[in-house]
Amino acid sequence: MREITLSNGKTVAVECLSCAITNGLIEIDGGVIVETEYFHAHQDVAYPIKGLVILASKRHIKCLDELNEEEMIDYINLLSKIRKAQREVLGIEHVYYFYNEDTTHHFHTWMVPRYEWMNEFGRSVESVRPVLLHARNELNNGENVNRVIEGIDALREELNKYYLIFQ
Repeated sequence: MREITLSNGKTVAVECLSCAITNGLIEIDGGVIVETEYFHAHQDVAYPIKGLVILASKRHIKCLDELNEEEMIDYINLLSKIRKAQREVLGIEHVYYFYNEDTTHHFHTWMVPRYEWMNEFGRSVESVRPVLLHARNELNNGENVNRVIEGIDALREELNKYYLIFQ
């Protein structure tokens, strides 16, 4: 078991955070953005940045090459629809995508938006960690969390045009 601190300050003990979220064992602030047969999208639970989406496989796998054909198709279709919604609904012009295989988590992709306020940390992949820590430590307040929830709601509403939303 690992202890993980969520952005709302709650600490949870889980074997796999993604499994706990995708199976509904942990209720995340703002709820599910969109869910398909194979994937689950939600706001990142550790960093309160509007539009920061985690796209996680429902099946516990670690690597992209473990996706079956149906999962691969669903993954790219959902990823592109989320990205389109980020641009059209939230005005997010640039996104950094991260996926890594050397974690204790299972397969998921981070979709980290770039906002003007982030420029003080630089404009490269190296700037992402300081941005995330800044968000966790400095933006974890009621006003910003409300903006994050508004972003979740807006993405959910837009994606509901394509998918059945589970809540």
